[in-house]
Amino acid sequence: MRLFLSSYRFGSDPARLLEVTRGPGRIAVIANAGDAWPSRARASSVVSEFGPLRALGYDPDEVDLRDHLGDPDSLRARLTTFSAVWVRGGNTFVLRAQLARSGGDTVLTDLVGDGTLAYGGYSAGACIATPTLRGLEFSDDPAEVAAIGAGPVVWDGLGWVEHSIVPHVGDSALGDDGVDRTLEYFRRESVPYVALRDDDALVILTDGDQARR
Repeated sequence: MRLFLSSYRFGSDPARLLEVTRGPGRIAVIANAGDAWPSRARASSVVSEFGPLRALGYDPDEVDLRDHLGDPDSLRARLTTFSAVWVRGGNTFVLRAQLARSGGDTVLTDLVGDGTLAYGGYSAGACIATPTLRGLEFSDDPAEVAAIGAGPVVWDGLGWVEHSIVPHVGDSALGDDGVDRTLEYFRRESVPYVALRDDDALVILTDGDQARR
């Protein structure tokens, strides 16, 4: 499993993403964490990922989970044409619901787990790799899942790492008081977590190296 999990985009060192993906190549951009946003804002959020990825040498293309609802086989076929996937931030609960509806949770777990795909994600895209999404409701509104008709809220993460992740800690323009409330919740409930500033990223490599920042 090759994971790059950051607070915001590439953190302070984009070379680490290139390390995880073993160089640039075709990369699938999943932006469904923004599905509750107005259509123009969501479209802009996709375009905003392409420029920075192209600057690193990647060939990005969007894979919209809404095109594969109830059809994990078509999603699997689409994703296997890429060497990596990049999952941007937004609402973690919306992203998780769309992964469940499309079967993307199982498909990504399979393809990332067997090394077919390298995985990069930031903010919501990092948080879904954890065992549970409980505690994130202080910053991300679970009610947005019902608002877009995306089914029930899914509170389980994908379980690729053994701890929760708190992005946008410290002096982050993207942080809010919900971040502090999440940290308080994790401490009170003795939930293992890693706090990430916007320059930070967790890197997990296939050779079993420990996650490093």
